[in-house]
Amino acid sequence: MRYVSTRGAAPVLGFEDVLLAGLARDGGLYVPETWPQFTADDIRAMRGLPYSEIAVRVMLPFLGGSIAEDEFRAIVRDAYASFDHAAVTPLVQVDPTTWVLELFHGPTLAFKDVALQLLGRLFDHVLAKRGQRVTIVGATSGDTGSAAIEACRDRQNVDIFILHPKGRTSEVQRRQMTSVLSSNVHNIALDGTFDDCQDLVKAMFNDGAFRDRMGLSAVNSINWARIMAQIVYYFTAAVALGAPDRKIASTVPTGNFGNVYAAYGARAMGLPVETLVVGSNSNDILARFFASGSMVAAPVVPTLSPSMDIQISSNFERLLFDLLDRDGNAVTEALNRFRAEGKFAVTDAQLARALAIFSGHRVDEAATMATIADVWKGSLYLLDPHTAVGIGAAKAAVAAGRVDPSVPMVVLATAHPAKFPDAVEKATGRRPELPPRLSDLYVREERLSELPNDLAAVQDFVIARARAAQEAA
Repeated sequence: MRYVSTRGAAPVLGFEDVLLAGLARDGGLYVPETWPQFTADDIRAMRGLPYSEIAVRVMLPFLGGSIAEDEFRAIVRDAYASFDHAAVTPLVQVDPTTWVLELFHGPTLAFKDVALQLLGRLFDHVLAKRGQRVTIVGATSGDTGSAAIEACRDRQNVDIFILHPKGRTSEVQRRQMTSVLSSNVHNIALDGTFDDCQDLVKAMFNDGAFRDRMGLSAVNSINWARIMAQIVYYFTAAVALGAPDRKIASTVPTGNFGNVYAAYGARAMGLPVETLVVGSNSNDILARFFASGSMVAAPVVPTLSPSMDIQISSNFERLLFDLLDRDGNAVTEALNRFRAEGKFAVTDAQLARALAIFSGHRVDEAATMATIADVWKGSLYLLDPHTAVGIGAAKAAVAAGRVDPSVPMVVLATAHPAKFPDAVEKATGRRPELPPRLSDLYVREERLSELPNDLAAVQDFVIARARAAQEAA
Protein backbone atom coordinates (compact mmCIF):
# COMPACT_ATOMS: atom_id res chain seq x y z
CA MET A 1 0.00 0.00 0.00
CA ARG A 2 1.42 3.35 -1.09
CA TYR A 3 0.15 6.85 -0.39
CA VAL A 4 0.26 9.89 -2.67
CA SER A 5 -0.23 13.59 -1.95
CA THR A 6 -3.25 15.43 -3.27
CA ARG A 7 -0.89 18.09 -4.63
CA GLY A 8 1.35 15.66 -6.48
CA ALA A 9 4.79 16.99 -5.49
CA ALA A 10 5.54 15.13 -2.24
CA PRO A 11 7.26 11.74 -1.97
CA VAL A 12 5.12 8.61 -2.19
CA LEU A 13 5.14 7.04 1.28
CA GLY A 14 4.24 3.85 3.11
CA PHE A 15 1.84 3.69 6.05
CA GLU A 16 4.25 4.37 8.93
CA ASP A 17 5.73 7.42 7.25
CA VAL A 18 2.26 8.75 6.41
CA LEU A 19 1.20 8.23 10.03
CA LEU A 20 4.12 10.30 11.34
CA ALA A 21 4.09 12.91 8.56
CA GLY A 22 0.47 14.01 8.85
CA LEU A 23 0.54 16.77 6.24
CA ALA A 24 2.50 16.08 3.05
CA ARG A 25 5.65 18.11 2.34
CA ASP A 26 3.93 19.90 -0.56
CA GLY A 27 1.07 21.01 1.68
CA GLY A 28 -1.27 18.31 0.41
CA LEU A 29 -3.04 15.44 2.15
CA TYR A 30 -2.12 11.80 1.72
CA VAL A 31 -4.58 9.35 0.16
CA PRO A 32 -4.15 5.70 -0.90
CA GLU A 33 -2.77 5.21 -4.38
CA THR A 34 -5.56 2.64 -4.83
CA TRP A 35 -8.44 1.62 -2.55
CA PRO A 36 -8.48 -1.91 -1.09
CA GLN A 37 -11.43 -3.90 -2.45
CA PHE A 38 -13.89 -6.00 -0.43
CA THR A 39 -16.17 -8.45 -2.20
CA ALA A 40 -19.74 -9.18 -1.17
CA ASP A 41 -18.51 -12.41 0.41
CA ASP A 42 -15.82 -10.52 2.34
CA ILE A 43 -18.49 -8.23 3.76
CA ARG A 44 -20.89 -11.09 4.58
CA ALA A 45 -18.07 -12.77 6.51
CA MET A 46 -18.06 -9.78 8.89
CA ARG A 47 -21.55 -10.57 10.19
CA GLY A 48 -21.60 -11.38 13.89
CA LEU A 49 -18.00 -10.34 14.48
CA PRO A 50 -17.05 -7.94 17.30
CA TYR A 51 -16.14 -4.37 16.39
CA SER A 52 -12.41 -4.89 16.94
CA GLU A 53 -12.25 -7.86 14.55
CA ILE A 54 -14.10 -6.01 11.78
CA ALA A 55 -11.72 -3.11 12.40
CA VAL A 56 -8.69 -5.34 11.88
CA ARG A 57 -10.10 -6.75 8.63
CA VAL A 58 -11.00 -3.33 7.23
CA MET A 59 -7.77 -1.55 8.19
CA LEU A 60 -5.14 -4.26 7.67
CA PRO A 61 -4.79 -3.65 3.89
CA PHE A 62 -3.94 0.01 4.56
CA LEU A 63 -0.90 -0.99 6.63
CA GLY A 64 0.89 -2.60 3.71
CA GLY A 65 2.53 -5.16 6.00
CA SER A 66 4.23 -2.50 8.13
CA ILE A 67 2.69 -3.91 11.33
CA ALA A 68 2.26 -7.64 11.87
CA GLU A 69 -1.38 -8.75 12.00
CA ASP A 70 -1.16 -10.17 15.53
CA GLU A 71 0.49 -6.96 16.82
CA PHE A 72 -2.13 -4.83 15.09
CA ARG A 73 -4.98 -6.94 16.49
CA ALA A 74 -3.62 -6.38 20.01
CA ILE A 75 -3.35 -2.61 19.40
CA VAL A 76 -6.94 -2.46 18.10
CA ARG A 77 -8.38 -4.49 20.96
CA ASP A 78 -6.62 -2.30 23.50
CA ALA A 79 -7.85 0.89 21.79
CA TYR A 80 -11.51 -0.07 22.07
CA ALA A 81 -11.42 -1.79 25.45
CA SER A 82 -11.91 1.59 27.12
CA PHE A 83 -15.25 2.32 25.42
CA ASP A 84 -18.37 2.31 27.58
CA HIS A 85 -20.48 0.19 25.22
CA ALA A 86 -19.64 -3.40 24.27
CA ALA A 87 -20.58 -2.70 20.63
CA VAL A 88 -18.20 0.33 20.61
CA THR A 89 -20.44 2.18 18.09
CA PRO A 90 -24.00 0.89 18.65
CA LEU A 91 -26.98 1.58 16.38
CA VAL A 92 -30.23 2.98 17.82
CA GLN A 93 -33.40 3.18 15.74
CA VAL A 94 -35.26 6.50 16.18
CA ASP A 95 -37.98 6.09 13.52
CA PRO A 96 -39.03 3.45 10.96
CA THR A 97 -36.21 4.23 8.50
CA THR A 98 -33.62 6.14 10.57
CA TRP A 99 -30.88 4.73 12.77
CA VAL A 100 -28.48 6.77 14.88
CA LEU A 101 -24.91 5.45 14.99
CA GLU A 102 -23.64 6.39 18.44
CA LEU A 103 -19.99 7.34 18.16
CA PHE A 104 -19.72 8.94 21.61
CA HIS A 105 -18.98 6.04 23.95
CA GLY A 106 -15.22 6.70 24.14
CA PRO A 107 -13.28 8.54 26.85
CA THR A 108 -14.21 12.09 25.76
CA LEU A 109 -17.79 11.42 24.56
CA ALA A 110 -17.16 12.35 20.91
CA PHE A 111 -16.66 10.50 17.63
CA LYS A 112 -13.04 11.58 17.48
CA ASP A 113 -12.22 8.98 20.17
CA VAL A 114 -12.90 6.14 17.73
CA ALA A 115 -9.93 7.14 15.60
CA LEU A 116 -7.71 8.83 18.16
CA GLN A 117 -7.65 6.04 20.74
CA LEU A 118 -6.17 3.92 17.97
CA LEU A 119 -3.92 6.69 16.65
CA GLY A 120 -2.24 7.26 20.02
CA ARG A 121 -1.36 3.58 20.27
CA LEU A 122 -0.10 3.49 16.67
CA PHE A 123 2.19 6.44 17.42
CA ASP A 124 3.54 4.62 20.48
CA HIS A 125 4.17 1.43 18.51
CA VAL A 126 5.92 3.08 15.56
CA LEU A 127 7.94 5.60 17.59
CA ALA A 128 9.18 2.94 20.01
CA LYS A 129 10.25 0.78 17.08
CA ARG A 130 12.10 3.70 15.47
CA GLY A 131 13.45 5.30 18.64
CA GLN A 132 11.95 8.66 17.67
CA ARG A 133 10.01 11.47 19.34
CA VAL A 134 7.29 13.64 17.77
CA THR A 135 5.64 16.96 18.55
CA ILE A 136 1.95 16.91 17.70
CA VAL A 137 0.29 20.19 16.84
CA GLY A 138 -3.42 20.33 16.15
CA ALA A 139 -6.37 22.67 15.85
CA THR A 140 -9.79 21.95 17.29
CA SER A 141 -13.24 23.46 17.00
CA GLY A 142 -14.23 21.51 20.09
CA ASP A 143 -13.95 17.73 20.09
CA THR A 144 -10.72 16.78 18.29
CA GLY A 145 -8.61 18.48 20.94
CA SER A 146 -9.92 16.59 23.95
CA ALA A 147 -9.89 13.28 22.10
CA ALA A 148 -6.31 13.85 20.90
CA ILE A 149 -5.15 14.89 24.36
CA GLU A 150 -6.78 11.86 25.94
CA ALA A 151 -5.08 9.61 23.38
CA CYS A 152 -1.63 11.19 23.81
CA ARG A 153 -1.47 12.16 27.51
CA ASP A 154 1.57 10.79 29.37
CA ARG A 155 2.99 9.10 26.26
CA GLN A 156 6.75 8.97 26.54
CA ASN A 157 7.62 9.89 22.94
CA VAL A 158 4.94 12.51 22.26
CA ASP A 159 4.38 16.15 23.19
CA ILE A 160 1.01 17.57 22.13
CA PHE A 161 -0.02 21.19 21.52
CA ILE A 162 -3.70 21.88 20.78
CA LEU A 163 -4.99 25.25 19.58
CA HIS A 164 -8.65 26.09 20.19
CA PRO A 165 -10.54 29.33 19.44
CA LYS A 166 -10.83 31.25 22.70
CA GLY A 167 -14.43 31.42 23.91
CA ARG A 168 -15.82 29.43 20.98
CA THR A 169 -16.10 25.94 22.42
CA SER A 170 -18.63 24.70 24.95
CA GLU A 171 -17.50 24.70 28.58
CA VAL A 172 -17.49 20.89 28.63
CA GLN A 173 -15.35 20.79 25.49
CA ARG A 174 -12.87 23.30 26.92
CA ARG A 175 -12.61 21.66 30.32
CA GLN A 176 -12.05 18.22 28.81
CA MET A 177 -8.90 19.67 27.25
CA THR A 178 -7.65 22.09 29.87
CA SER A 179 -8.18 19.85 32.91
CA VAL A 180 -5.61 17.32 31.64
CA LEU A 181 -2.51 18.37 33.56
CA SER A 182 -0.01 15.88 32.10
CA SER A 183 3.39 17.44 31.48
CA ASN A 184 3.35 16.55 27.76
CA VAL A 185 -0.01 18.31 27.16
CA HIS A 186 -0.20 22.00 26.20
CA ASN A 187 -3.47 23.85 25.52
CA ILE A 188 -3.46 27.12 23.59
CA ALA A 189 -6.53 29.38 23.61
CA LEU A 190 -6.07 31.42 20.42
CA ASP A 191 -7.54 34.87 19.93
CA GLY A 192 -9.37 33.92 16.72
CA THR A 193 -11.62 31.40 15.00
CA PHE A 194 -11.10 27.70 14.34
CA ASP A 195 -10.05 28.54 10.79
CA ASP A 196 -7.32 30.78 12.26
CA CYS A 197 -6.17 27.86 14.44
CA GLN A 198 -6.15 25.54 11.45
CA ASP A 199 -4.24 28.05 9.32
CA LEU A 200 -1.50 28.35 11.98
CA VAL A 201 -1.15 24.57 12.21
CA LYS A 202 -0.76 24.33 8.44
CA ALA A 203 1.75 27.19 8.47
CA MET A 204 3.86 25.36 11.05
CA PHE A 205 3.87 22.24 8.90
CA ASN A 206 4.79 24.27 5.83
CA ASP A 207 7.79 25.81 7.64
CA GLY A 208 10.29 23.08 6.74
CA ALA A 209 13.00 24.05 9.23
CA PHE A 210 10.52 24.30 12.12
CA ARG A 211 8.80 21.07 11.10
CA ASP A 212 12.06 19.13 11.09
CA ARG A 213 13.39 20.66 14.31
CA MET A 214 10.18 19.84 16.19
CA GLY A 215 9.51 16.48 14.55
CA LEU A 216 5.99 17.71 13.80
CA SER A 217 3.12 15.30 13.39
CA ALA A 218 -0.65 15.73 13.19
CA VAL A 219 -3.70 14.17 14.79
CA ASN A 220 -6.29 16.28 12.99
CA SER A 221 -8.17 14.55 10.22
CA ILE A 222 -5.45 15.65 7.82
CA ASN A 223 -3.67 12.54 9.21
CA TRP A 224 -4.61 9.62 6.99
CA ALA A 225 -4.77 7.16 9.90
CA ARG A 226 -7.73 9.13 11.29
CA ILE A 227 -9.69 8.55 8.09
CA MET A 228 -8.67 4.90 8.00
CA ALA A 229 -10.06 4.28 11.48
CA GLN A 230 -13.30 6.12 10.73
CA ILE A 231 -14.01 3.93 7.70
CA VAL A 232 -14.56 1.00 10.05
CA TYR A 233 -17.83 2.12 11.63
CA TYR A 234 -19.49 2.51 8.25
CA PHE A 235 -18.76 -1.17 7.67
CA THR A 236 -20.04 -2.23 11.10
CA ALA A 237 -23.27 -0.23 10.70
CA ALA A 238 -23.93 -1.45 7.17
CA VAL A 239 -23.27 -5.09 8.09
CA ALA A 240 -25.61 -4.80 11.08
CA LEU A 241 -28.35 -3.55 8.73
CA GLY A 242 -27.92 -6.32 6.17
CA ALA A 243 -25.01 -5.37 3.90
CA PRO A 244 -23.94 -6.38 1.35
CA ASP A 245 -27.43 -7.61 0.48
CA ARG A 246 -29.02 -4.34 1.56
CA LYS A 247 -27.88 -0.82 0.72
CA ILE A 248 -27.65 1.97 3.25
CA ALA A 249 -27.56 5.75 3.08
CA SER A 250 -25.70 7.85 5.62
CA THR A 251 -25.92 11.42 6.88
CA VAL A 252 -22.91 13.04 8.50
CA PRO A 253 -22.95 16.37 10.34
CA THR A 254 -19.63 17.83 9.29
CA GLY A 255 -17.59 20.98 8.91
CA ASN A 256 -14.15 19.65 8.02
CA PHE A 257 -15.40 16.84 5.71
CA GLY A 258 -13.16 14.16 7.24
CA ASN A 259 -15.91 11.96 8.70
CA VAL A 260 -17.98 11.93 5.52
CA TYR A 261 -14.86 11.38 3.42
CA ALA A 262 -14.34 8.18 5.41
CA ALA A 263 -17.81 7.09 4.24
CA TYR A 264 -16.76 7.90 0.67
CA GLY A 265 -13.72 5.67 1.24
CA ALA A 266 -15.89 2.82 2.53
CA ARG A 267 -18.02 3.12 -0.60
CA ALA A 268 -14.93 3.04 -2.80
CA MET A 269 -13.87 -0.18 -1.04
CA GLY A 270 -17.11 -1.94 -2.01
CA LEU A 271 -19.56 -1.12 0.78
CA PRO A 272 -23.07 -0.63 -0.71
CA VAL A 273 -23.57 3.01 0.29
CA GLU A 274 -26.18 4.57 -2.00
CA THR A 275 -26.13 8.21 -0.88
CA LEU A 276 -24.07 10.38 1.46
CA VAL A 277 -25.79 13.42 2.94
CA VAL A 278 -23.61 16.25 4.22
CA GLY A 279 -25.25 18.15 7.08
CA SER A 280 -24.10 21.75 7.58
CA ASN A 281 -25.08 24.25 10.25
CA SER A 282 -25.28 27.99 9.50
CA ASN A 283 -21.61 27.81 8.42
CA ASP A 284 -22.81 26.14 5.25
CA ILE A 285 -19.88 26.28 2.84
CA LEU A 286 -20.22 22.56 2.05
CA ALA A 287 -23.98 22.68 1.47
CA ARG A 288 -23.48 25.67 -0.82
CA PHE A 289 -20.81 23.82 -2.77
CA PHE A 290 -23.07 20.85 -3.46
CA ALA A 291 -25.83 23.25 -4.53
CA SER A 292 -23.69 25.31 -6.89
CA GLY A 293 -20.29 23.73 -7.61
CA SER A 294 -18.61 26.80 -6.11
CA MET A 295 -16.62 26.79 -2.87
CA VAL A 296 -16.99 30.32 -1.49
CA ALA A 297 -15.73 31.26 1.98
CA ALA A 298 -17.84 33.39 4.31
CA PRO A 299 -17.29 34.69 7.86
CA VAL A 300 -17.61 32.07 10.58
CA VAL A 301 -20.62 32.58 12.84
CA PRO A 302 -20.90 30.96 16.30
CA THR A 303 -23.63 28.32 16.55
CA LEU A 304 -25.07 25.70 18.89
CA SER A 305 -22.89 23.12 17.10
CA PRO A 306 -19.42 24.67 17.47
CA SER A 307 -17.46 21.69 16.16
CA MET A 308 -18.91 22.55 12.74
CA ASP A 309 -18.20 26.29 12.86
CA ILE A 310 -15.78 26.05 9.97
CA GLN A 311 -15.46 27.73 6.57
CA ILE A 312 -12.29 26.03 5.33
CA SER A 313 -12.96 22.30 5.06
CA SER A 314 -9.49 20.76 4.98
CA ASN A 315 -10.54 17.24 4.05
CA PHE A 316 -12.57 18.40 1.06
CA GLU A 317 -9.19 18.49 -0.68
CA ARG A 318 -9.20 14.70 -0.74
CA LEU A 319 -12.50 14.59 -2.64
CA LEU A 320 -11.40 17.45 -4.90
CA PHE A 321 -8.35 15.36 -5.85
CA ASP A 322 -10.68 12.72 -7.28
CA LEU A 323 -13.05 15.23 -8.89
CA LEU A 324 -10.04 16.74 -10.68
CA ASP A 325 -8.92 13.28 -11.91
CA ARG A 326 -6.11 13.06 -9.34
CA ASP A 327 -4.26 15.95 -10.97
CA GLY A 328 -2.12 17.42 -8.18
CA ASN A 329 -1.32 20.56 -10.16
CA ALA A 330 -5.02 21.26 -10.71
CA VAL A 331 -5.71 20.79 -6.99
CA THR A 332 -2.86 23.15 -6.08
CA GLU A 333 -4.14 25.77 -8.55
CA ALA A 334 -7.71 25.57 -7.21
CA LEU A 335 -6.66 25.84 -3.57
CA ASN A 336 -4.22 28.67 -4.26
CA ARG A 337 -7.13 30.52 -5.88
CA PHE A 338 -9.27 29.79 -2.83
CA ARG A 339 -6.56 31.15 -0.54
CA ALA A 340 -6.12 34.29 -2.63
CA GLU A 341 -9.73 35.01 -3.63
CA GLY A 342 -11.83 33.04 -1.15
CA LYS A 343 -13.45 30.94 -3.85
CA PHE A 344 -13.01 28.36 -6.59
CA ALA A 345 -15.39 26.33 -8.73
CA VAL A 346 -15.55 22.93 -10.41
CA THR A 347 -17.09 22.25 -13.82
CA ASP A 348 -20.68 21.12 -14.28
CA ALA A 349 -19.42 17.63 -15.17
CA GLN A 350 -17.27 17.46 -12.04
CA LEU A 351 -20.18 18.64 -9.87
CA ALA A 352 -22.43 16.01 -11.45
CA ARG A 353 -19.91 13.32 -10.43
CA ALA A 354 -20.01 14.60 -6.84
CA LEU A 355 -23.82 14.74 -6.81
CA ALA A 356 -24.01 11.12 -7.93
CA ILE A 357 -22.85 10.32 -4.37
CA PHE A 358 -23.33 13.42 -2.20
CA SER A 359 -26.17 15.69 -1.18
CA GLY A 360 -25.64 18.77 1.00
CA HIS A 361 -28.20 20.46 3.26
CA ARG A 362 -28.13 23.40 5.67
CA VAL A 363 -29.81 23.17 9.09
CA ASP A 364 -30.01 26.52 10.85
CA GLU A 365 -30.26 27.21 14.59
CA ALA A 366 -34.05 27.17 14.76
CA ALA A 367 -34.24 23.90 12.83
CA THR A 368 -31.54 22.38 15.05
CA MET A 369 -33.51 23.16 18.20
CA ALA A 370 -36.76 21.97 16.63
CA THR A 371 -35.14 18.68 15.63
CA ILE A 372 -33.84 18.05 19.17
CA ALA A 373 -37.34 18.70 20.50
CA ASP A 374 -39.12 16.60 17.86
CA VAL A 375 -36.89 13.54 18.30
CA TRP A 376 -37.23 13.73 22.08
CA LYS A 377 -41.02 14.00 21.79
CA GLY A 378 -41.26 11.17 19.25
CA SER A 379 -38.80 8.64 20.62
CA LEU A 380 -37.52 9.93 24.00
CA TYR A 381 -34.04 10.09 22.49
CA LEU A 382 -31.74 13.01 23.31
CA LEU A 383 -29.68 14.49 20.48
CA ASP A 384 -26.75 16.83 20.81
CA PRO A 385 -26.91 19.83 18.41
CA HIS A 386 -24.45 18.31 15.90
CA THR A 387 -26.42 15.09 15.63
CA ALA A 388 -29.59 17.18 15.31
CA VAL A 389 -28.04 18.86 12.27
CA GLY A 390 -27.53 15.35 10.87
CA ILE A 391 -31.14 14.30 11.49
CA GLY A 392 -32.42 17.57 10.04
CA ALA A 393 -30.25 17.21 6.93
CA ALA A 394 -31.38 13.60 6.45
CA LYS A 395 -35.04 14.68 6.53
CA ALA A 396 -34.30 17.52 4.09
CA ALA A 397 -32.56 15.15 1.70
CA VAL A 398 -35.54 12.78 1.69
CA ALA A 399 -37.95 15.69 1.17
CA ALA A 400 -35.84 16.93 -1.74
CA GLY A 401 -35.92 13.53 -3.40
CA ARG A 402 -32.18 13.02 -3.01
CA VAL A 403 -32.55 9.88 -0.87
CA ASP A 404 -34.68 6.80 -1.47
CA PRO A 405 -36.88 6.66 1.66
CA SER A 406 -36.94 2.85 1.51
CA VAL A 407 -33.18 2.68 2.08
CA PRO A 408 -32.12 2.64 5.77
CA MET A 409 -30.61 5.96 6.78
CA VAL A 410 -27.71 5.90 9.24
CA VAL A 411 -27.16 9.29 10.91
CA LEU A 412 -23.90 9.72 12.77
CA ALA A 413 -24.30 10.81 16.40
CA THR A 414 -21.00 12.59 16.80
CA ALA A 415 -21.20 13.77 20.42
CA HIS A 416 -22.90 12.89 23.68
CA PRO A 417 -25.76 15.31 24.48
CA ALA A 418 -24.19 16.08 27.88
CA LYS A 419 -21.40 17.95 26.06
CA PHE A 420 -24.01 20.58 25.12
CA PRO A 421 -26.41 20.55 28.08
CA ASP A 422 -27.75 24.09 27.73
CA ALA A 423 -29.04 23.63 24.18
CA VAL A 424 -30.49 20.21 24.92
CA GLU A 425 -32.25 21.42 28.06
CA LYS A 426 -33.66 24.45 26.26
CA ALA A 427 -35.11 22.24 23.51
CA THR A 428 -36.43 19.39 25.65
CA GLY A 429 -36.70 20.57 29.25
CA ARG A 430 -34.31 17.80 30.25
CA ARG A 431 -30.68 18.44 31.17
CA PRO A 432 -28.46 15.53 30.13
CA GLU A 433 -25.97 14.36 32.72
CA LEU A 434 -22.32 13.55 32.22
CA PRO A 435 -21.31 9.92 32.86
CA PRO A 436 -20.15 9.30 36.45
CA ARG A 437 -16.49 9.22 35.43
CA LEU A 438 -16.78 12.88 34.34
CA SER A 439 -19.11 14.07 37.09
CA ASP A 440 -16.42 16.28 38.68
CA LEU A 441 -15.38 17.93 35.39
CA TYR A 442 -16.69 21.37 36.36
CA VAL A 443 -14.51 21.56 39.46
CA ARG A 444 -11.26 20.20 38.04
CA GLU A 445 -8.22 22.46 37.83
CA GLU A 446 -7.64 23.96 34.38
CA ARG A 447 -4.38 24.84 32.65
CA LEU A 448 -4.13 26.75 29.38
CA SER A 449 -2.16 29.54 27.73
CA GLU A 450 -3.79 32.42 25.85
CA LEU A 451 -1.91 33.51 22.71
CA PRO A 452 -2.54 36.01 19.90
CA ASN A 453 -3.30 34.93 16.35
CA ASP A 454 0.37 35.18 15.44
CA LEU A 455 2.52 32.41 13.94
CA ALA A 456 5.78 33.52 15.57
CA ALA A 457 4.18 33.66 19.02
CA VAL A 458 2.79 30.14 18.68
CA GLN A 459 6.04 28.74 17.30
CA ASP A 460 8.03 30.31 20.14
CA PHE A 461 5.61 28.74 22.63
CA VAL A 462 6.10 25.29 21.07
CA ILE A 463 9.88 25.62 20.90
CA ALA A 464 10.06 26.56 24.58
CA ARG A 465 8.12 23.49 25.71
CA ALA A 466 8.64 20.63 23.24
CA ARG A 467 11.12 17.97 24.33
CA ALA A 468 12.10 17.41 20.68
CA ALA A 469 13.34 21.01 20.52
CA GLN A 470 15.37 20.59 23.70
CA GLU A 471 16.97 17.41 22.39
CA ALA A 472 17.75 19.07 19.04
CA ALA A 473 19.43 21.95 20.86
